[in-house]
Amino acid sequence: MRRLRVLYSIFFAWFLFSCAPTPPPALQIVNVYAESSAQVWLTDLYTCAAKHSAALNLTAVNPDIVLKIGEPENFFLPAYQIGEEEIVLAVHESSPIKKLSLDEARKLFSRMDSPAQVWVFAPGADLQRGFDALVMRGVRVTSSARVAASAGQISSALSSDPNAVGILPRQWIKNELRVVFSAGFLPVLAIAKQEPQGITRELIACLQK
Repeated sequence: MRRLRVLYSIFFAWFLFSCAPTPPPALQIVNVYAESSAQVWLTDLYTCAAKHSAALNLTAVNPDIVLKIGEPENFFLPAYQIGEEEIVLAVHESSPIKKLSLDEARKLFSRMDSPAQVWVFAPGADLQRGFDALVMRGVRVTSSARVAASAGQISSALSSDPNAVGILPRQWIKNELRVVFSAGFLPVLAIAKQEPQGITRELIACLQK
């Protein structure tokens, strides 16, 4: 009888253990940063993080993954293309500016007496480097241009000023904005601080699907 009680206790303990819910995997924290022009791609990164039990910590300090548009200059960190973004010139829907040719776009952004208020990014910003390579081609942007800190600032400026024209990624175009010129496409990159391993590699692979 004592032996039966022992066996029953062992069986009962095994039964409780086998029926206990499996604890969810621990969240892995990944430090990430997105250039202002690439912030719309954070949505995809959050989706991938949810699939792989990861939590994203947005920080510019030593991030594991950086999202940016355009190929970096003199950059030797591992970079992986996760998509592409069309770079456009946009205006308010009521702007008198119609479709522009490449030459017209270049002249508009280089003339001191430009008929429109042009908006650009700071020299060295990912979108500005791409725009300079695709459109300006060695011609300097006019000193009368307004310099924005983010794509959101340009989008807001164009939405409130029918006399303004600015550089934007296609994904930033809102209902009240109109595209007047397409500069072309730039790669969207996920850049790792070192050869990606573990959860970092899984997140980048997920972004590439």
